[in-house]
Amino acid sequence: MTLPRSSGASFRCSFAAWLTVRSRANAVAFYKSAFGATEVYRHDNPSGGVVVRLSVHGAEFWISEESPERSDSVPEPLGGGSVRIIVTVDDPDTLFAQAVTAGASEIFPVGEGHGWRLGRLVDPFGLHWEIGHPLAP
Repeated sequence: MTLPRSSGASFRCSFAAWLTVRSRANAVAFYKSAFGATEVYRHDNPSGGVVVRLSVHGAEFWISEESPERSDSVPEPLGGGSVRIIVTVDDPDTLFAQAVTAGASEIFPVGEGHGWRLGRLVDPFGLHWEIGHPLAP
């Protein structure tokens, strides 16, 4: 979907996860190792905060470190995490294995069900990732 801007230019509407973690540097290193992420943007705030945008084959997400000074930086957990991320790739088995090797823990292995080939893991920062792709009808 393309939406008009007040300047007359247009942009593509998109959604991207913004993950707030306890150790941004460790999280960035993990996602680079686990998913082959590349850093496409970095903002170093003079006060010490850092925001990083990562890309995995063009799918982008943001990482920053939690800040005790800002009450909006950490979501209220719902008996654990409040977010689950789905990564859709051609070869979920390989990416899943790569993430486990990098330090993620398996919740359930890659298998077939509900029309998907999918596995679920939790990263070292407590975030849940489902890695898979829809099966052909």
